Amino acid sequence: MGDFRKFRVWQDSLALTKNVYLLTNQSSFFSDFGLKDHIQRASVSIAANIAEGADRETPRQSAYFFNVAKGSAAEVITLLIIAKDIKYVDDSRFKELENEAEKIRASRSNLIKAYKH
Repeated sequence: MGDFRKFRVWQDSLALTKNVYLLTNQSSFFSDFGLKDHIQRASVSIAANIAEGADRETPRQSAYFFNVAKGSAAEVITLLIIAKDIKYVDDSRFKELENEAEKIRASRSNLIKAYKH
């Protein structure tokens, strides 16, 4: 239905994924394979589901994947909170990444509206 690469929210989700990978490649995450893998997969899921939703045939199908992307953004925020609580990430960096993920979550409703027309 549309070129997902032109969507600002998709571009923002790629930036978040890059920042999550940069964070998780630091020494604090080095031996915590479970948390590292989980937050990386959740961040990748955001962009992947936006792309998949953009390529679906009906607005209902698109909305499903956009909602999954929103859920993955919430998952990233939860995992960042855990990382902050166990001192893998400092408060400042946590807030930056949380804001990026919240911006993506808020953009999801605009995608759904655009695909209903």
